[in-house]
Amino acid sequence: MHTRSSRHWAILIAIGATIVLCLALLLAATFPFALAKGPIERSLSRQLGTSVHIGAIAREDRFSLSPVLRIMDVRAAQPEWAGRGDLATIGELRLRLKLPSLLAGRTEAAILSARAIRLNLVRNADGRTNWAGPGDGSRGGSPLTTIGRIDDATIQYVDARQRREMTLDLRVDPQRGLIAKGRGIVDGSPVDIRVGSGPLLAERRWPFDATIEGPALTMRATGAMAAPFRTDNMAFRLVARADDLKRIDRIIEAGLFGTRAVNLSAAVTRKPDSWIVDNLQGSIGSSQLSGSVTVNKRNGRTLLAGKAHFRRLDFEDLASERGNAEALALERTQGVKLVPNTRINISKIDKTDGRIHVSVDRLVGGRRPTSLTDLAATLDLRNRRLIVHPLKIGLRRGSITGRAEVDQRSGEAKPRITLTLAIENSSLAALASGAAGQVEGKVEGRMRLTGTGDTVREAVGHADGRMGLVVHSGVLPSKRAALLGFDVGKALFGDDDEQASLNCAVLSGEMRGGMLTLRHLIVDTSISQAQGSGTIRFPSEELNVRLTGKPKGDAAVRVPGSVLVRGFIRAPDIVVPRSTKSVGNILKAVGRAIGGEAEPKATNADCTSLRGATIRWASPSGP
Repeated sequence: MHTRSSRHWAILIAIGATIVLCLALLLAATFPFALAKGPIERSLSRQLGTSVHIGAIAREDRFSLSPVLRIMDVRAAQPEWAGRGDLATIGELRLRLKLPSLLAGRTEAAILSARAIRLNLVRNADGRTNWAGPGDGSRGGSPLTTIGRIDDATIQYVDARQRREMTLDLRVDPQRGLIAKGRGIVDGSPVDIRVGSGPLLAERRWPFDATIEGPALTMRATGAMAAPFRTDNMAFRLVARADDLKRIDRIIEAGLFGTRAVNLSAAVTRKPDSWIVDNLQGSIGSSQLSGSVTVNKRNGRTLLAGKAHFRRLDFEDLASERGNAEALALERTQGVKLVPNTRINISKIDKTDGRIHVSVDRLVGGRRPTSLTDLAATLDLRNRRLIVHPLKIGLRRGSITGRAEVDQRSGEAKPRITLTLAIENSSLAALASGAAGQVEGKVEGRMRLTGTGDTVREAVGHADGRMGLVVHSGVLPSKRAALLGFDVGKALFGDDDEQASLNCAVLSGEMRGGMLTLRHLIVDTSISQAQGSGTIRFPSEELNVRLTGKPKGDAAVRVPGSVLVRGFIRAPDIVVPRSTKSVGNILKAVGRAIGGEAEPKATNADCTSLRGATIRWASPSGP
């Protein structure tokens, strides 16, 4: 009995639900949408954050679950912050609605035709747009399923953030496709814009051809979308030429930087949550590159994975002509520096993570020769923390290896940079690009520094840490070796062709706040030994070092005293104090030489121990 009663109620409920559904469909199929004009205006006003007015709404059919609506004289006012005038006006818009989807909570509509359209789109310097409304503009994809005919449409677009603007006349014909022409300005340079497509066939691939052409920028994309206006599912070939990579970035908004002139091509695939760039080929200045990158969107973050390979790279190509001019002007005022002024602030890359492999077959110098030959590195970015590891920079002999870290995870205004580098199996000639002259020797070194700054130079100028450099198993002219021992006689009158052994040269120091205080400075040769003390100040790279020396054998004329090394690392200046070069001091030296008076002599330094101790002390695992 209970089972029969339950079945009876279930049947009644099902019949009731069916009746309610039928009544709802009947009401929807005959609903006079003119009564909804006010609610629609209010809903659109809330979404756009501005007032929206509709002249009239009428149904073209009396009974249909896919009614055709004629909406006339639509006007959306321009938000106050975006300027005067209207955001949009539409003379007439014909839509087909799918009422079953509407009852299920989804809006699906097809534009049958539209005419007399004027859109005035604005994005300000802060990135605010007048079409996204008060929210973040990420309300999902377009509810439009198809677009039919559009006549007499003009789009004006001004973007202060990317310094671009355009005026575009557009029409859409189901048989002829989309045709758009117009003009614009990209970062101050004029461009012509043309867009064309194939016929609008539902659920069929839709070919398109879009061109931006001007004296400073030319871009062309040719390909196809999965269906008409499916910009979230397309594949195309992109060819781009510009006087600066940053000008291309004004269009694609990938966060690229200024460079010399570029000429690039790539195969691009777009999916709903990803961009795939394959077979990237081209040049930046005189540098040739190839590569690929995949960009995924996940949980509001951008994830990058890719590789870049340069057959040849001139670092000056990676700066615009303006940037290179500014660097040259800075060089004229501050002099040539050892530490580069490369910008490392990544505060604006707050929603991007990724891993990029970079390799360079051949590094070339720009304004001056470089001792660097090749490069391989992996860049790993996670939540505003960039780690470059492994890092290997080839030299003419040997290499520089290590790790670099740029950390702005806590949102600091300036990043904290940590450099851990090692020089292995190199030589003075390799490091100095041949400027070492007749002095030669094997080189190894270690450095670990941590500092804060917008550029590498600024960070080193505030850094704490240690560094050590050792030169060993080398040679130098005997006259220079004699001068290190303050043996003026041999330095002036010795054999020009004679050479001395460079047993070792050791430099180590502790860095505090950009000031390097020398811990050891010893130059030990077969005939002399010099020792020093003092400081080197960064970022100016100013030297303040005092050197004293002794010969290891009998000196013809030894002048006691010291010399000062001033100036800068790239342009040192030897200063002889008055007490050292005074007539009295020189006469005393001559007198001691004539009288055969014994002079203090240097002994051989324990170069093996000094070399090992310096490298261990300056290494990351050092004491």
